[in-house]
Amino acid sequence: MKQNYTGKLILVATPIGNLEDMSPRALEVLSSADVVMAEDTRRTGRFVPEKKRLYSCHDHNIQGRLPQIEQFLLQGATVAMASDAGTPGVSDPAYRAVGLAVEIGAEVTMIPGPSAVIMALVVSGLPTDRFAFEGFLPFKKGRRRRRIEQMAGYTGTIVYYVGPHHLSSVLEVLLSIFGDRRCCVARELTKLHEETVRGTLSGLLEVYTSSVPRGEITLVVEGASG
Repeated sequence: MKQNYTGKLILVATPIGNLEDMSPRALEVLSSADVVMAEDTRRTGRFVPEKKRLYSCHDHNIQGRLPQIEQFLLQGATVAMASDAGTPGVSDPAYRAVGLAVEIGAEVTMIPGPSAVIMALVVSGLPTDRFAFEGFLPFKKGRRRRRIEQMAGYTGTIVYYVGPHHLSSVLEVLLSIFGDRRCCVARELTKLHEETVRGTLSGLLEVYTSSVPRGEITLVVEGASG
């Protein structure tokens, strides 16, 4: 049976680029939490006055951090958790901490804020009433192709995270499997060199084959015709 503990896990969304997007509530939580778990302590550390409360927590050490997070929560601590940028739990291990907190009966809440997925989806011009977030595709070509094939019949809009050096190869595979659908490349969102390029898979493949983009990319692709 689940028990009730006084500890609290608070997920804190942080800017994906422009620091002015940091909300007052997010700043207050990072300033007052007993413990701050950060995917990147250098970036989150700018918002944490006392560095002794700051712990790194990312894909490579989450297994070792989970027992610590559990112990903090069982002691009644308020644990804040922040991603490198954006919303915790989206393409990072924060969901595992949430699962742990739920399992032991600790309170879980969130300070909402920036999300590259939602921003790219909204500015893409593609339907937003139904969508799927596919995150980063597998690096190996065979696994990547099979993953894309699984979404070929999906009629909602599809959102991917793509590394700049992989964009042209991803567009090429999407074109071969999906056909020539509408798509949008949203790059460096909220940053100085923010760019949104809309077109078709074939058109954007031509653009990015001859010119490798820089920065963080969110790719939005039209769903299959219903």
